[in-house]
Parts: sequence; C-alpha cells; structure tokens
Amino acid sequence: MNEGTIDHAPVYPREIARRALELSAGAVILVHNHPSGDPKPSAQDLAITREIIKALEPISVRVHDHLVVGRDGVASFKSLGLI
Repeated sequence: MNEGTIDHAPVYPREIARRALELSAGAVILVHNHPSGDPKPSAQDLAITREIIKALEPISVRVHDHLVVGRDGVASFKSLGLI
C-alpha cells in the first residue's frame, strides 16, 4: 500500500482500515521488508502493528499475521508470539 525510504515507510492505520473496507476483508496479513536484511521486528514494527490492530477492531477485521521479510529470512509476528 505504500513505499518508503531506506529507513522509514509511513504507515497509516486509517488507510489500512479504509482499504480493508473497500475489499470487504474479514482479515489482513501485513507484510513489509527490512532493507538491512535482518527480518527481526523492530520496536516501531510492533508499535504500528498494535495501532493497526486497534484501528481494525471496530470494523471487525482481524490481523492474522505481520511478516517482516529480510535477506536472512522471514519473521512472523504470530510465530514469535507478538500478536
């Protein structure tokens, strides 16, 4: 939904909610990459994921997972117990 710079990608929970409504989605899977190659979720990744979950709750859209893709693999928030 968005493109960022080398160290930042603006994400707006309201835009994710808007798109989920447009698609009549019951759930979403969030995905983004880390250009550094390390797929470990950052504190900012966790914070925005929580904001997105909070924004989607009132419209009954679940976040199934948030995947972070890096050169060294993929990290799953669900598998890591973060959501």
